[in-house]
Amino acid sequence: MDELKELLPYLKMWNTYIDIGIIAVIIYKAMNLIKETRAEQLIKGIVMLIVATKLSEVLGFHAVYWLLKNAMTVGVIAILIIFQPELRRALEHLGRGRFFVKTELLEKEMDNMLDEINIAVTHLSKNKIGAIIVLEQETGLNEYIETGTKIDSLVTSELLANIFIPNTPLHDGAVIIRKNRISAAGCFLPLTQSQSLSKELGTRHRAAMGVTEISDCLVIIVSEETGVISFAKLGRLSRYLDTKSLKEIIKSSQKTKDVKQPLWMMKWGAKNE
Repeated sequence: MDELKELLPYLKMWNTYIDIGIIAVIIYKAMNLIKETRAEQLIKGIVMLIVATKLSEVLGFHAVYWLLKNAMTVGVIAILIIFQPELRRALEHLGRGRFFVKTELLEKEMDNMLDEINIAVTHLSKNKIGAIIVLEQETGLNEYIETGTKIDSLVTSELLANIFIPNTPLHDGAVIIRKNRISAAGCFLPLTQSQSLSKELGTRHRAAMGVTEISDCLVIIVSEETGVISFAKLGRLSRYLDTKSLKEIIKSSQKTKDVKQPLWMMKWGAKNE
């Protein structure tokens, strides 16, 4: 009993370290979740309000302090409303078991998928068939997938080309690809509110800009009027691409898992060459 009492302070100390470690991991994951989203800017604004409240209290600005303190009181409800998309995405991550474990495509799977996309994009561009293809990244796109028709199929050039054939039921919306599978087609995307976008660009380009402004997805666009291939990422648009440069840009933007052979297999292969 005496030895247990002596160990008790050390056990409590380790509990504290583990507690701090868990909180640190949660904060780190939460920061990654809101990184490069609208929530990141909103959090900066909230931090500035907290700092201003404390400063007004220290400096004796009673009217300003009263105003800011009351604003912070109702701020909890405001935060729940403002951060509703981010909170929903966090819960989706937990539900899918992806909050602490991030799955990545194998390099071979990525190459196969991009080859199929390139074949389809080449065909669509040559025949001036409009298309918009979205590649989901870390930010979940479930709210947009739900607006379309679920497909859940491997990415093939034939299927992509057929989806965008004019006057077919799904040709007018976007195709959303999750990992190496076509998740849905005919999806509706939010349009950008940017005034700097050229008037020559139509709804597809505005939708591509809009969805990349609020998520980290990658978007390929084929113009129906000119057949020009474009690429959108983080609210920025690159135009007049060929399929080779498109593949390089997408591959550099996506994360892949490179599976290396064990050392004994490499030696065995070298002996048998």
